[in-house]
Amino acid sequence: MKAACVGVHVLDTHVIGVESIPDGSDGQLVEIIRMSAAGTAGGTALVLARLGAEVTSYGAVGDDPTGDVLLALLGREGVDTGGLVRRAEQQTSASVIPVRPGGERPAWHCIGANGTFVLDDLDRDALQGTTHLHLGGPEFLGGPAAGELLSWARGQGMTTSVDVLAPGDPDLLAWIADALPHTDYLLPNDEQVRGFTGEADLATGARALVAAGAGCVAVTQGARGALVVTRDDVVEVAAYPVAGGPVDTTGCGDAFSAGFLRGLSLGRSPEDAARLGCATAHQVARGLGTDAGDYSLASVEALVAS
Repeated sequence: MKAACVGVHVLDTHVIGVESIPDGSDGQLVEIIRMSAAGTAGGTALVLARLGAEVTSYGAVGDDPTGDVLLALLGREGVDTGGLVRRAEQQTSASVIPVRPGGERPAWHCIGANGTFVLDDLDRDALQGTTHLHLGGPEFLGGPAAGELLSWARGQGMTTSVDVLAPGDPDLLAWIADALPHTDYLLPNDEQVRGFTGEADLATGARALVAAGAGCVAVTQGARGALVVTRDDVVEVAAYPVAGGPVDTTGCGDAFSAGFLRGLSLGRSPEDAARLGCATAHQVARGLGTDAGDYSLASVEALVAS
């Protein structure tokens, strides 16, 4: 699998043990502070590389120390970062995620350079030989530009997938609608599906997105696993419980996407690919960030087989 992960790249800073925001200028000791590569393109790129894919990232980051760290974290996992353009006038997109003792994880986020990425930043000649194009955050490009890119990719023989970053609502769905007919696999979460379509029933909402043009909709449902919907079938895949409970679920959606896409590249059915996606999300939930721990394709496949 030779994959191009295009779009949103973020540096996440996780803070574990946050019980409250200190008053005034007071300080507070926490358990862990850790940085990781993230984003609907960046996080997926990292996990795909962990699972043995050849991956190149494409997007925009700042020409700043935050960007240096983000590129280093991707590079140490084997992701080719040569497709990421540096913006001298923008900061790298970043989030700070305080994880509370109960697992809640509010976040502060800066869009930064992600908001400046346009199709002209993408060297299409460099995509020769790519077998899969994953677009993370089509809302930043807008539907017509995203549709143009995905249509071109399919014309080059690539499989396409899309993961939306923003919360779902009908206006956002209208904004990215032009991308859906060129999307082989749409990878939203359950809240996005309900927000996009207004449907309380998840399968009904996913079918509406298939009717809007997506070839297959693989929906993450947190602890409930995933729902895979095509024009002809609806299949639910259970999650793998994390012993002792998850440490941090940040990045689990990106991990599912990567596992699902890697499974497809190995010739698995969408249902079996979703099992690999859920097993990959399980590995990520055990630590902080998509790169936590030492999971691999072999360890993820072993979990599926157990």
